[in-house]
Amino acid sequence: MSQSGIKQLKNNVAPYEQTDIKTSIWQMINTIGPLLLLWYGAYLSLSVSYWITLPLTILAAGFVVRTFIIFHDCCHQSFFKSRKANDIVGTITGVLTHVPYAQWKHSHSVHHATSSNLDKRGIGDIWMLTVDEYLQLSPMHRLGYRLYRNPLVMFGLGPIFVFLLQYRFNRRGARRKEKINTYITNISIAVLYALLIWAIGWQSFLLVQGPVFFLSGMLGIWLFYVQHTFEESYYENEDEWSYVKAAVEGSSYYKLPKLLQWLSGNIGFHHVHHLSPRVPNYNLEKAHEATPPLQKATTVTLATSLKSLKFKLWDEDKKNFVTFKDIKPLLRQGGQAAKSISVKKPRLH
Repeated sequence: MSQSGIKQLKNNVAPYEQTDIKTSIWQMINTIGPLLLLWYGAYLSLSVSYWITLPLTILAAGFVVRTFIIFHDCCHQSFFKSRKANDIVGTITGVLTHVPYAQWKHSHSVHHATSSNLDKRGIGDIWMLTVDEYLQLSPMHRLGYRLYRNPLVMFGLGPIFVFLLQYRFNRRGARRKEKINTYITNISIAVLYALLIWAIGWQSFLLVQGPVFFLSGMLGIWLFYVQHTFEESYYENEDEWSYVKAAVEGSSYYKLPKLLQWLSGNIGFHHVHHLSPRVPNYNLEKAHEATPPLQKATTVTLATSLKSLKFKLWDEDKKNFVTFKDIKPLLRQGGQAAKSISVKKPRLH
């Protein structure tokens, strides 16, 4: 895309970067309110039947995802005009979603600045290797990567590891303000859990919060994964990398049924979000509909998104994702194939 085309694209999206205070407040009400009511309703239903409780926890998990989108917008300073308001609401919604606001804000900013850049992977994204890098790995490291990319690990153990364990610790090199925010988040979660356990008992707490926590975490990881993992995505090295191409070609339009689109806070319009993170979630669809070039982004549906589960490695020559099965011929060639490839040592995360 030419420089004039890029400028025009950004100009078309700019009007949708405006925050509307009434819409933001209403979104908080229609998101956090139902979440609390559903959680309480799930607890009350325990005395009737757990078959009533489970559907309520599933719906509550959807509202946790929607709460996370509010948190996400606050991280981009796009939910309110006031930085202080974004920081306060972001910290509160971070407690509800088990994510420390300042820590995630940093890593996610890096993700936006480096998305689809092969030379700057490792912060705020899912571990992804190229075919060449995979061939250079030892058998043990290959096994580790294969386990990491296994759906049962990524979406089964992932929510527990990431949201329950990883986010409880500060990253190396974090500044004092970020560390304090993580401590505040952790203490707030502990106090909230302690109060709920005291009020309803640990068994009832686990029966309700367990599925809400796990399902919302799994859905969160899935949304992040599927929006950047599709066959003909976009990845380039630093000297060829383009921010706009990374946004429009490296992020998908996840076309969901209206209810799921609403619960996921329009994050399916991920290509719009990556092009302009300052567009609040409630304006993403409007920006997409008003900007024809954005409508050319790769569209993924519920059915076609399942194909992403088989994509494991990026092929730099073919410019697309491939499966482990696709590279079996190269693996059969053994060390000779790997020695013939000149690559940088892959980062292991």
